Amino acid sequence: MNDADIDRMLSRQDDILPSSGFVASVMEAVRTDTTAPPPIPFPWKRALPALVLAAAALVATLAIGIAEVAQLGNESPAVVPSTAISLLELARWARLNSVAGWTGLSLLLAFNSARLSMRLAGAGS
Repeated sequence: MNDADIDRMLSRQDDILPSSGFVASVMEAVRTDTTAPPPIPFPWKRALPALVLAAAALVATLAIGIAEVAQLGNESPAVVPSTAISLLELARWARLNSVAGWTGLSLLLAFNSARLSMRLAGAGS
């Protein structure tokens, strides 16, 4: 194909006619749409208590986490640094038995799990 062939094909003035029954099927679809009942609205009155409870739980979790972090700053480390520190002593020093520690660990594990699954699926790089 060269430019002359493309110009010749594009310069044709053919009448475009719809296939038989196209107009009738479109008009039937329009009539069906106009006679359909409206969609069912979302039941906000039933969902509102759950949303309020979820928001209250989020605020409470944040408040407890901030209180735990503030408490961490006031305490002296329970482990004296040495050359041979075990993982268990490090976990105690980092206070992984506290709410904030477990929350941070679970968020880290969830993030790494999502990142690994996205990498395995080919979505991430």
